[in-house]
Amino acid sequence: ELKEAFNQIIRYKRQSFWANGGLFQYIQLFAISNGVNTKYYVNNPIEALSFAQTFFWTDEHSRRKSELKEFAADFLSIPRLGRMLGHYVVMNDRDRRLMVLRPYQVYAVERLVEKVRRYDPAPKERTDNYGYIWHTTGSGKTLTSFKASQVIMGLPEVAKVVFVVDRKDLDYKTMEDFNDYKEGSVDATENTRGLVEQLGDPNTKLIVTTIQKLHIAISKVRHEKKVEALKDARMVFIFDECHRSQFGKTHGDITSYFTNAQLFGFTGTPIFAENASKNELGKRTTKQLFGECLHKYVITDAIRDENVLRFSVEYVGKYKAKDGVELDVEVEDIDRAEVLDDEARLGKIVDHILSIHDRKTHDRSFSALFAISSIPTLLKYYDLFRQRREAGGHDLRIAAIYSYGTNEEDEEAVGALPVDDTLASEPPTTYGSGHSREALDRIITDYNAQFGTAFSTRDQKGMESYFKDITKKLREREKANAKDRDRIDLVLVVNMMLTGFDAKKVNTLYVDKRLRYHGLIQAYSRTNRILNEKKSQGNIVAYRNLKEATDDALALFSNKEAKEVIFLPPYEKLVAQLTKVCKQVLEVAPTVRSVDDLQDEEQQLLFVKAFRELIRLLNVLKTYAEFDWRDLPITDQVFAGYTSKYLDLRDRVQRQRAKEKQSILEDIDFEVVLVHRDEVNVAYILKLLAWLKEEENTDKGKAMRKQIMSLLSSDVELRSKRELIEKFIAEHLPKITDPDRIQDEFAKYWEDQRVLALQRICEEEHLDQKQFANLIESYIFSGQEPLKDDVFKCLEARPSVLKAREIGERIVSRMREYVEVFVKGMVA
Repeated sequence: ELKEAFNQIIRYKRQSFWANGGLFQYIQLFAISNGVNTKYYVNNPIEALSFAQTFFWTDEHSRRKSELKEFAADFLSIPRLGRMLGHYVVMNDRDRRLMVLRPYQVYAVERLVEKVRRYDPAPKERTDNYGYIWHTTGSGKTLTSFKASQVIMGLPEVAKVVFVVDRKDLDYKTMEDFNDYKEGSVDATENTRGLVEQLGDPNTKLIVTTIQKLHIAISKVRHEKKVEALKDARMVFIFDECHRSQFGKTHGDITSYFTNAQLFGFTGTPIFAENASKNELGKRTTKQLFGECLHKYVITDAIRDENVLRFSVEYVGKYKAKDGVELDVEVEDIDRAEVLDDEARLGKIVDHILSIHDRKTHDRSFSALFAISSIPTLLKYYDLFRQRREAGGHDLRIAAIYSYGTNEEDEEAVGALPVDDTLASEPPTTYGSGHSREALDRIITDYNAQFGTAFSTRDQKGMESYFKDITKKLREREKANAKDRDRIDLVLVVNMMLTGFDAKKVNTLYVDKRLRYHGLIQAYSRTNRILNEKKSQGNIVAYRNLKEATDDALALFSNKEAKEVIFLPPYEKLVAQLTKVCKQVLEVAPTVRSVDDLQDEEQQLLFVKAFRELIRLLNVLKTYAEFDWRDLPITDQVFAGYTSKYLDLRDRVQRQRAKEKQSILEDIDFEVVLVHRDEVNVAYILKLLAWLKEEENTDKGKAMRKQIMSLLSSDVELRSKRELIEKFIAEHLPKITDPDRIQDEFAKYWEDQRVLALQRICEEEHLDQKQFANLIESYIFSGQEPLKDDVFKCLEARPSVLKAREIGERIVSRMREYVEVFVKGMVA
């Protein structure tokens, strides 16, 4: 496996050199190969490395150059390698991590720069100097556009580069991203006056702004003197999401004002004749406005390269409720508003979402969006979710967001763009500003109560802060130090967040609205960002009959034959695949106990690879609404047994690694994220212990004890705590008479064990306990392992040069084990 080569380099970094020092610190790029497959990736600290961030090299048409000889001839040629190291490795200043462009990003930047350099001052058509980049949603257009902007603004013939977005929230996000790539590279314009000042400042070469501010800057007389000097200058405008913002009068005003401007667009879903919306200027396509497509990277390319995930799409008509009654949510072939918005139908959909949400989101490891047809319907849904929560039907944390204007009847007054009827095909409804604002205030009040915030709609900034807080909480769930108290489970939206919003921890979209063409692809694509092995696909649950619309969108933006690439196979096909893999597992180890008899490492390797594939398939199958263990050739109890043995092998490899013994299993990725369930933690075990105490001498109690022992063996996070929890069950639980006292007694026991463990490490390693405790706290907070010098400061005496590496690595390893046992999985 190519992944073994990746893991081998990590082992070299960990064992051959100190993780935060030595020769590997000076390497920018690594290439790994098994001869047939070759990939490259950027160097970073071990905790920031992921196999998901390794890339194949391709030609301009996304044809892979995977064989080592072919890869070396192109990628390792002096001109190409020089450009990759000099131009296409980017430092993220906020995270202090390197990033490297993927091949399609490199080719897009090169085509844009080439187009600027070949500017024709007297073209036959103005669009001959323009162009657009078609890169599918989720493929990293912001990084591509930043690098293109950075290179173009360095060209002496270019006066300014203006990066234009069509919403204020994207203005802020783009500014944040650009400044992450190069600190201080851009200052987003707070208002039109700020934009005018930047346009007039010769030292400001790169500007990020909204299309609304740009339009006001060139159309209002009061700004004319400061802007007119640029009318004939070489200006380069780069429009983000150009399928949305460029089809009204504004485009013509910009091109008329700046006589020597070049316009470039980025889009994941171009406008063709088939999906063009009609306005007062007629139907216009991306090609008509921006000229030729300079580079193309479509969704099928991205899925094949594993840069985005496939989709699992379910069209829900009838379903069985928990009581076994079959309910019809009236999805097929209806479009009458009175039926669609009927509270009985909406109530059934709410109940269905509540019944499948934990399964779809892997027990709330991920968040979901719910796209709804209109604001009144959203408010109905919100109230139904709220009623069920108050009745004890669920404890999901739900937020809602929609846009409203202070004078909603006057869209021009707030600079709004025309409604995109391909994004939300229901006719727009006019709402009284009082009603929609008051309703949103009520929703925000609930949000404030849940999260301890103080937002309101009293002014525009308050609304923006509320929106930013929602998006921040969703985006930051992927961070190692993310707090469960900030978790949002579900966000109800109408149009907001269905395009231009990225959060890797969003994996599910519920849909009760019509979507078509680019609006459909954009909305679906909120769910398919790559994160880890557990996130195997983006889940779409449609409560409208969107199958034809989905097929049409697929045909337009890739090809009709692409279904098998973009969508997961049906449930029955995956069950057949799992059955085949299960057979392979049983051929190697016919019973759970027989795994212990696999003395030969070659046999153990066969078991690990076969069972890992079984885990991967089961991870996908469990998200299907129809999942049932009875459909599988293995029971959940037998699977848990095999999981325990699988983790035993992983633990043994880790022990050998600590002793620097070599093993052919050492570079295998056990993908343990797939065998941990977020709802199974110490708090969950304590609940089971309380039930066990009440049923102590019954058959039910014996079964409960067996279940607890099985969980302690088969969950990757609980295994590290197994010995201590078993000791508590054996020595302390029999002495507790009141089940309500179990949690307090366990907390006292756990704190005593934690103090003893810390004392033991410090005594055996000759560490200053106070300094070492502070070092552990810093590690828990940042998620980054300490530098060797920080470790040595905790020692009573600095070790000799010959012993330094061995002692340093041993102490860091013991620190990791301590945190694994006493910190991880301890949150209720």
